[in-house]
Amino acid sequence: MAKRIQFKAHGGPEVLEFVDYTPAEPGPREVRVRNKAIGLNFIDTYFRSGLYAPPALPSGLGSEGAGEVEAVGSEVTQFKVGDRVAYATGPLGAYSELHVLPAEKLVRLPDSISFEQAAAVMLKGLTVQYLLRQTYPLKGGETILFHAAAGGVGSIACQWAKALGVQLIGTVGSAEKAERAKALGAWATIDYSREDVVKRVLELTDGKKCPVVYDSVGKDTWETSLDCVAPRGLLVSFGNASGAVTGINLGILAQKGSLYVTRPTLAGYADTPEHLQAMADELFSMIESGKIHVEIGQRFALEDAAKAQTELAGRRTTGSTVLVP
Repeated sequence: MAKRIQFKAHGGPEVLEFVDYTPAEPGPREVRVRNKAIGLNFIDTYFRSGLYAPPALPSGLGSEGAGEVEAVGSEVTQFKVGDRVAYATGPLGAYSELHVLPAEKLVRLPDSISFEQAAAVMLKGLTVQYLLRQTYPLKGGETILFHAAAGGVGSIACQWAKALGVQLIGTVGSAEKAERAKALGAWATIDYSREDVVKRVLELTDGKKCPVVYDSVGKDTWETSLDCVAPRGLLVSFGNASGAVTGINLGILAQKGSLYVTRPTLAGYADTPEHLQAMADELFSMIESGKIHVEIGQRFALEDAAKAQTELAGRRTTGSTVLVP
């Protein structure tokens, strides 16, 4: 018997229940993990509210965590009981003391990385890894634009870009967030609440614009982002915080300079256990070297997951938030 957070109906944080449940025995290629820390992410609220559909109700919640292997299936050879592991792309159910998931979704966690660090950074850090190292492999010397630079993904991107020798221009929504992004390594910031983003990008790049623009905002920044991409450059649209981008006229890419656009996902890059582990290893090495600092701004007991989600949605959190079983 174990405890978990589940929901039987869609709605606000109040639908989350802290209940007893009996986790399944691992299937042949599955592993049961005793969570030591669990990551809190905005996407969790989408499943709870019904914006994204869980497989069935009642449903568990969350896809990111870290802990120790408690049991392995008959065909699992890469992990054994007692191994330290982390995950970010598992099936729903991470908000739990015990979580059963496919072995291929797990990565080995070095002793130098704490469970809380891993749970706080896996999803966001792996996202930055594929964005900066694979979608558009930055070599150093580039000047790039990254929206929401003080957010969860953006705060890691600022640090990673600086470590690569890249000048990151970060968009932010306030003077406080501008200070935060600069402290994390952003070369310059643009406060979109009072500055013209396109005009400032032109000024900061001497009219050349950016070879790549990273946009997790979506609908509200689509046109702005396109206007900041240099000829034959790339717009990486990797999120839809303001709503999905729809009704695209491909001709606009020709008009604005023979541009490229991609809509990547973490699952599209971490598509094999080998790719996932290699990405995680690079992320962990950046943390071990001190080039990336994992800021855990809040810790909540697992049973207080509803309160944690309320704080997250109310923009009252800083850095990453972890749930502790």
